[in-house]
Order: sequence, then structure tokens, then C-alpha cells
Amino acid sequence: MADVVDDSISDKKEIYSYKAPWPVYGMNWSQKKSKPMRLAIGSFIEEYTNKVRIIQLNDANDELESVAQVDHPYPTTKIMWMPDFEDQYQNDLFATTGDYLRLWSVSDQNQPSLSCVLNNNKSSEFCAPLTSFDWNESDPNIMGTSAIDTTCTIWDVEATKPVASTKVSGEVKTQLIAHDQEVYDIAFAKGVNIFASVGADGSVRVFDLRNLEHSSIVYEDVAGSPLLRLSWNKINNNLLATMRMDDPKVYILDIRNPMEPVVTLSNHKACVNGITWAPHSSVHLCSGSDDQKALIWDVSSQQPQSSSVDPILAYDAAGPINQIQWSKAQSGWIAITHGDTVEALRV
Repeated sequence: MADVVDDSISDKKEIYSYKAPWPVYGMNWSQKKSKPMRLAIGSFIEEYTNKVRIIQLNDANDELESVAQVDHPYPTTKIMWMPDFEDQYQNDLFATTGDYLRLWSVSDQNQPSLSCVLNNNKSSEFCAPLTSFDWNESDPNIMGTSAIDTTCTIWDVEATKPVASTKVSGEVKTQLIAHDQEVYDIAFAKGVNIFASVGADGSVRVFDLRNLEHSSIVYEDVAGSPLLRLSWNKINNNLLATMRMDDPKVYILDIRNPMEPVVTLSNHKACVNGITWAPHSSVHLCSGSDDQKALIWDVSSQQPQSSSVDPILAYDAAGPINQIQWSKAQSGWIAITHGDTVEALRV
């Protein structure tokens, strides 16, 4: 994996660590090449007022440092920066979910401000909490959210308007009942139209924005265990990864051969909390677990239903890993969170 490291970061350390003043849950990398060593992190405080903080590598002292912070209602269930790998958009945005979908505009000085709050239920002051969301890489004006009320909502947002603005608006493109129970995650495939979701009913369902009358169930857990997370391989669109609640395994699915995992990764000793495909490779995946390990897997040569696959790289953290993200702007870096600590790991 060393050959994926960009020459521009060859002089950087192997590990950068940042300790927040609160437990960290939400976390994700900036997706602008011009600001690669920048992350947004969210607090997990059992109070109404939580925090979102932007941290960035200070080249002068070679340390991750806080550069900005905003208040956020409730803990974030997910944080994600707008896909902008070639720095082609003027707007610098990130989004969060919790009670609503919020878009935040970031100034040139890294100062965030709330741009808009998107609520798909205009008839009521109450909302169904949002469990996750995804931002379409092929068209950043499309976003999708998942909620505990069994629905997924697809949003039209003005993320790529040609004139940089502190205000970005959005509206519901469509809302659909996606599962029989709570929906826990949503992920777009490469391209504009295809997305998938997982939920408490133990199924993975694939949808097409061009025909939302029908969906395809590509996997159903035999025991009916809830599926918590979903990651779509953006290089090989046939492959999805998912994980069950309180389960140490990662399941690799091929939508061409539905209903049975093509590979099961079972090296973790405690429940898996996060999964992320490598942005530059169709066969590499990273998982993080309560066993305090981050494991990188190569699924290129595994036999179907194999459970004796060994990871190719492992990292031992100082606590249970609850979040893991592979940088799309800089594929030589993975970030993990455990407790109040964020670590950027060079691979």
C-alpha cells in the first residue's frame, strides 16, 4: 500500500493524533485536494448542544490543530464534506445529520457558518431523527438521507452554484419508504442514479432514481439482525460492504450474485463499528472495531464464503474504534476515532 502515498506528503509523519475536549463520533476528511489534511469532527455529548470542530494540519509545527468550531444540536450521526476532488467548485461545504440535514459553508479562513437546515416534513415541528446520509460524488447537487421512520429522502441542493455563496438552499427531490423498519445507512454507487440502504429489518436494498416504483433486495440477514452500515465500492460498482449490529464480521456483497456474501471477513474479536473502501483500489477495504483494531483487507483473491482471510495491515488503537474514514483527496491516509482522540494513519 505504500505506493499509494502522494509524493507531496512523503515528508509527513506516519501518525498524527488530535485529542478533543469531548468524545468524538462524527468525523470525515475534506474532499478538496487543496486542503487535504483537514477534517471535521463532531462531539458525542449527552446534551442538546454539541460541537462540530474543524481540525487541520499545521505545517509549521507538523501537528493537527483546531481552526474553527460551531455549536450543533444533538450529536452528529454523520459528517461529510462536499465531493470536490479537483477543486472545481467555489463553495466549500460540509453537511451534518442529526435531527435535520444541515449544510455549512466554510470561508477561506476555515470559518464555518450554517447555510441551510433541510426538513422533509413541513407540516410538523417534529422530525424523525436522521441516522446517516451520503453525498453523490458524480453530482454533488444530489444528497440522500436515511431516517428512523423507515424512509430515505433524496435532496436537490444548490451545492455547485457558480457564484460562491454563504447561503445554499435545497428541496426534497423524492421521499420513499425504503424498509420495513428503521433505515440506518444510505450510500450512492458511482454515477448519479443508483443508491442502496440498510436497516433494522436486516436487508440491503438497491434503488434507481429513474424508477423508484421498484427496489431490489440484494441481501437479507438470515437471523434478521439489523444492518448498521453500508459502503459502496466506487471503482467496482458491483461490490458493497455491510456489517451487522454487535457482530465482529464484515460482509462483502456482489449485486450480481444476491443474497449470499461473496466474502466474509471475520478477523475482528469484537463488533465492527465502521467500514470504508479504499478510494483508489477496487479490492482494499478498512474496518474498525471495538477490539481496538483497524484492519486493511485485500479481497481480490479470496474464496467465496471464506472466513479465514487475514488482513494485510493492522493498527492497534488505544481504545475501541467507533469511526473510520479513508481520505478520497489523499488515498495514503486513513482517519479513525476512539474516545476523545482522532488519529490520521498513513498507509
